[in-house]
Amino acid sequence: MAERTRTSLDERRPKRADAARNFDALVAAGRAAFAEDGAEASLEDIARRAGVGIGTLYRNFATRDDLIETLYLTEVDALAEAADEVADLEPWPALRAWLERFVDYIGTKRVLLEGLNRQSPVLAECRVVMLEAGAPLVERAQQAGAVRTGIDVGDIVKLVSGVTAVSYDDEEQRRRVLDLAIGSIRA
Repeated sequence: MAERTRTSLDERRPKRADAARNFDALVAAGRAAFAEDGAEASLEDIARRAGVGIGTLYRNFATRDDLIETLYLTEVDALAEAADEVADLEPWPALRAWLERFVDYIGTKRVLLEGLNRQSPVLAECRVVMLEAGAPLVERAQQAGAVRTGIDVGDIVKLVSGVTAVSYDDEEQRRRVLDLAIGSIRA
């Protein structure tokens, strides 16, 4: 499942070592800027954070959407890897651990929430990879009797995404509401 995103990332990443370093620096700077400022983060600021000129940014990412898509690819790839990492746990703890990783992923990526409904083929691919990563964990937890039947990973992702998108008074309240949401899928 992560192979598709890995292929897309490999296709985007330059082969020359210096160009690859610039690409990686831009991705890291973009991740930080978008997490702080949302989808409207300044591309000039991203280039500055990466220690490169704006021309280097545009050579790697012709548009803002190209950069956002690459960030999505890297984050979704990490989320798919997280599903593999927890697969050996008992069914409910495995699903819970993956959902915690999903929350971290989406909670720190306001740009992701803003872009989840875009019609980009890359973003559509990312949604598929994300759902394919979580589906076996949900199915295994359902087979073990830990998760309600009649729901699927798409339902759970939307539930958790919605809960994560709301603003809270503090981290403790966010955690309580998230626990309520995740608890609602228990059998």
